[in-house]
Amino acid sequence: MKDVRRARLILAILVLASITLIVLDLRGGGSGPIQPLRSATAAVFGPLERGVTAAFSPIGRLVDSVSQLGDQQVRIDALEAQNEELRIAVDTAGVDLARVAELDALLGLAADTAVDIVPAQVIAVGPAQGFAWTVAIDAGSIDGIEVGMSVINGGGLLGRTVSVGPDTSTVLLLVDATSTAGGRLAGSSQIGIVSGTGRQDLLTMQLLDPLAAIDVGDVVVTFGSQGGRPFVPGIPIGRVESVSGTPGQLTRVANLVPYADASRVTLVGVVVAQQRTEPRGVIPAPQPAEQ
Repeated sequence: MKDVRRARLILAILVLASITLIVLDLRGGGSGPIQPLRSATAAVFGPLERGVTAAFSPIGRLVDSVSQLGDQQVRIDALEAQNEELRIAVDTAGVDLARVAELDALLGLAADTAVDIVPAQVIAVGPAQGFAWTVAIDAGSIDGIEVGMSVINGGGLLGRTVSVGPDTSTVLLLVDATSTAGGRLAGSSQIGIVSGTGRQDLLTMQLLDPLAAIDVGDVVVTFGSQGGRPFVPGIPIGRVESVSGTPGQLTRVANLVPYADASRVTLVGVVVAQQRTEPRGVIPAPQPAEQ
């Protein structure tokens, strides 16, 4: 019991002394009675405080960096996604430019030959209906396409339609070994039969007149069919690369390089032949000159 009282007495004395020192220090400002004690404490613990601060500063910065790592990863992911989009745009720019050039060539040929076309895109390539060289296009009867219409691309005659569905059609390419078309030499107007060889880079033309002159480099165009079906006149077919046989022989064959590259066609135009609904005008005979 005495120990408890003694402890309480000592505690009260220490509290009173502490309050007294604090009051005296506040009144004395920087020169209070505990100033030496304060200075000594700062001298002893100051270096220790600075050392602890220096030691734990990197840890604090590390904690801040870890807290910001999530935001940085989000920004990195966004930048990587943008880079991927830019890379795809660069890679496909060449394809887009090629399609624009092909469409421009197709429209230019249609304008030069004065034909109306329905544009279409090739959606499949491969044998169909017993033919080796055919393509499927994304235009059909709802677009005004019918069987037996000429099909062109920016280079020239590609083939003709052989079957038509509501929204797709099958085109037999001129290079197919079973395909033929009437051709005319653009310079001399000599006519012949152009045939496919089964090769995408070779056509042949057999002239009807064995004595007709034909030279390497001559241009061959279609001479047309009745009613414009299946071929309209004046469409470029190919250029003479070589001629076998001499003038006067019964068989003279010219090898042609086709203008339309069947191996990499993407855009085509189906020629919509305009049917004649009114009779042609009569040209009066010239009157004889007066004597």
